[in-house]
Amino acid sequence: MADLTPTPTVIPALPRGALREAAARIDAATPRDRDRAVDALRAFAILGVVLGHWLVTALVADGTSLHAASPLGDMPWLAPVSWAFQTLAVFFLVGGHVATRGYASARARGESYGGWLRDRLSRLFRPVAAVLALWTVTAGLLLLSSADFTTVHTLVKLALSPMWFLLVFAALTAATPLLTRLHPLWPLVVVLHVDLLRFGLGAPAWLGWINLAAGWLVPYALGAAWTRGELDRRRAGWILLTGGTAATAALVAWAGYPASMVGVPGASVSNLNPPTLAAVTFGLAQCGLALLLRERLRRAMRRPVAWAAVALVNLSAMTIFLWHQTALMATTATGLLAGRLPGLHTRPDGLDWVAARLAWLPVFALVLAGCWATFRSCEQRGRRRRRTRVVRAHRPQRRAATTGVRHV
Repeated sequence: MADLTPTPTVIPALPRGALREAAARIDAATPRDRDRAVDALRAFAILGVVLGHWLVTALVADGTSLHAASPLGDMPWLAPVSWAFQTLAVFFLVGGHVATRGYASARARGESYGGWLRDRLSRLFRPVAAVLALWTVTAGLLLLSSADFTTVHTLVKLALSPMWFLLVFAALTAATPLLTRLHPLWPLVVVLHVDLLRFGLGAPAWLGWINLAAGWLVPYALGAAWTRGELDRRRAGWILLTGGTAATAALVAWAGYPASMVGVPGASVSNLNPPTLAAVTFGLAQCGLALLLRERLRRAMRRPVAWAAVALVNLSAMTIFLWHQTALMATTATGLLAGRLPGLHTRPDGLDWVAARLAWLPVFALVLAGCWATFRSCEQRGRRRRRTRVVRAHRPQRRAATTGVRHV
């Protein structure tokens, strides 16, 4: 099957008062053989990461500087929040599934590996240029205006932190032809041995960075197995869900792994930076749940309004992912003009902060919508060019079919 990313032409302009009609048109324009559950899982994974960052990332105003903090540091009992919103494993699962199918489809069309890879990576990295340009200028202006260096470092680090994910995802995408038959057990074994060396035998901490590739390769390889039809039975989903949950609980309860599935400033061990065995087993449980929900999602996506919302998120997935931290920081910086605001500049050490932060979420979403409106063309321009190339590439074949001339 062809790439599962929606094309820009699927989303029409929404006339006022015609939401349902527009959603119906989107639904009618969607190919019947499209697996809408894949798009739904991708959308939920992206939105989970966004909400997770907005809930556990705090910028505390301390005198003339801003420094990063997390409510999970002062309120560790909030760790289940990280279980709900740390959804990167699902994104890698879907990414492995889509890339494997896309590569097989490209080969069937006679497209070269280089052309296929160039297409996929351009869609990943084209929107990155705008983020890098904006933050390069912003950081320079802040430093020239004598802003506190700690504040500038904190802001730039948070703004660019999502990009580590793109580098790992791009590397796995490039290796897709080699990974199409890889059993997920092999990278899982690598993660297990790296953690045994680090935490059991006192090996250097840098050894853990091997897991940056091996850890995310596990759900990516599961995506390839999904493409091969090895995860079609519900039994596979239940094994992943129950086995991953039990392993994660055991690692947290008896092996000393942190309960939080995201990094906590000041913590001695992070489950995510680099990924630990607990993060990987937790990801297995998430992947199992995602596989079990496929049929329900397919039924839910038959509703035109639900499908239109999912299609819109998928169409702008990279823009949303790359700019959500900027939206948080823009709101925080602007809010400083009114003084230290609760839930925005105060220390995240109580339920009052949690309540205030929840109230700020619609504001973050509104600012992100502004970023989306400004920068979404960076993401969609690449898709328009790709569709033009595909149409041009197929014109000779269609002409040959109608004239009886065979092209060599």
